[in-house]
Amino acid sequence: MSELYLTAYNGMILGPIAKALGWIMDKIYYFLSNVCGVENVAVTIIVFTIFIYLCLFPLTYKQQKFSVLQRKMKPELDEIQKKYKGKKDQASMQAMQEETTALYDKYGVSMMGSCLQMMIQFPILMALFQVFNNIPAYVGTVRNVLNGLAVEITKQSGFQDTMTSLVEALKNNRLRVDFSVSDNTALKNYTIDTLYKLNDDGWKMLSDSFPTLTDSIDKTHAHLNLINSFLGLDISDNPWHVVTSSFSSHQFGFVIIALLIPILAYVSQVISIHMMPTADSGNDQMAQQMKTMNTMMPLVSLFFTFVSPIGLGLYWIMGAVIRTIQMFFLNRHFEKINLDDIIEKNKEKAAKKKEKRGQMQIAQAAMQNTRQTRSMADKATVSSDYTEVLNKAAEARSNAKSGSLSSKANLVKDFNERNNK
Repeated sequence: MSELYLTAYNGMILGPIAKALGWIMDKIYYFLSNVCGVENVAVTIIVFTIFIYLCLFPLTYKQQKFSVLQRKMKPELDEIQKKYKGKKDQASMQAMQEETTALYDKYGVSMMGSCLQMMIQFPILMALFQVFNNIPAYVGTVRNVLNGLAVEITKQSGFQDTMTSLVEALKNNRLRVDFSVSDNTALKNYTIDTLYKLNDDGWKMLSDSFPTLTDSIDKTHAHLNLINSFLGLDISDNPWHVVTSSFSSHQFGFVIIALLIPILAYVSQVISIHMMPTADSGNDQMAQQMKTMNTMMPLVSLFFTFVSPIGLGLYWIMGAVIRTIQMFFLNRHFEKINLDDIIEKNKEKAAKKKEKRGQMQIAQAAMQNTRQTRSMADKATVSSDYTEVLNKAAEARSNAKSGSLSSKANLVKDFNERNNK
C-alpha cells in the first residue's frame, strides 16, 4: 500500500504529541467558528501559536534569566578555568567540576538551561508538521465538513476505480492513497484525504465523475475554500508547489505570496535570535557551536517552510514574532531588576545543594566500605571453611583402619612424598 496522509501518525513519541496538539487546535477552531463566527484554519493556527508560546513562556523566562546571569558570572567562571588550565590529572579535573557546579548553584542557573526550550520545541515542531500536513485527521471539526460528501461518494457504484483514476489524472504528489482496500472505514478516510488535498481542477473533475452529487460537491468545495484560504492560498499546500503551479498558469501574485512565506520565516528567525542575549560560557568551542547554530537555524527554517504546508510556515513566522516581542519585554525587565538580590537568594539554595551533595558522597563512600568489608568477610569465611575441611580430611586419614581404602591412600601418599624429596 502506498503512503497515506489522512490516518493520524502513530509514532511512539511524535504520535501522541501530534494528537494532543490536534485536539487543542480542534477546540480552538470550534470556539472561533461557533462563538466568534470565524471559520478559518489560518486564524486558528495564529491563535494556537499564541496559546503554545504562552504555555512555553516560563521556559522562555528561565532561558533569558540564564543568559543574563551567565554573562554576570563569566569573570568567576574564567577564573576557575584559568586556575586549572593545563591540569589533566583526575583530582584537578574533579576539583574543577565541583567548583564550576558550585558557581552555577550560586547563580541559580543550570548548565543545560539554554538547551531546554529547544529540546521541547523541536518535537512540537515535528508533531505539528504531521498535524498541518493532514488537518482532517486531527481536527475533527474540519473533518466533519468533508465527512458527509465522503459518505455519499463511497455509496456510489464503482467509486474506488473512479477515485483512483481521478488521483492518477491529477498527477499530484500530495495525493498518495490506495482505494483497492476493502475496509469501509479506511475507504472513507482515504476519500476525505483526497477531497482535502484536491485543487480546483480536481474538484471540477470530481463533479464530472459524480454528476448526481454536483450540488453536494459544489457546497463542500466552497466551504473548504473558506476554511483553508490564506491570502488566496490553500493552507494545506506548500510554497514550492504553489510557486511551480502558479508560475506555469501565470498567476504571479500567488508566486510572490508563496515566496514571502519562507522569506518571512527566515527574517523573523534572524530577528528573534538577534534579540536573544548571548549566554557566553567562556568556552570558545561552545561559543563557536552556538554561533554556527544561530546561523543555521534561520536557513533551516527557510528550506523547511518552503517544502512544508503553508500552515507550518505560518506557525513558524508567528512563533518568531511572539518570541521577539517576549524578548523585547524580558530584556527591559532584566535591565531593571537587581541581579545581586537574585544571587544572594541563590546562595542559601547553593549551600543546601552543596550539603546534600556532601551527604550523598558520604553515603556512597559508606556503601562502598560496606561492600568491601562484606567481601573481605566472605573471603575469610571461605578460607576458614577450607582449612576446616583439610583438617578433617587429615584426621580421617590418620585414623584409617589397616587394609581400608583410606589406609592404602595414605601408603600411596607417603610413597609419593618420599620420592619427591
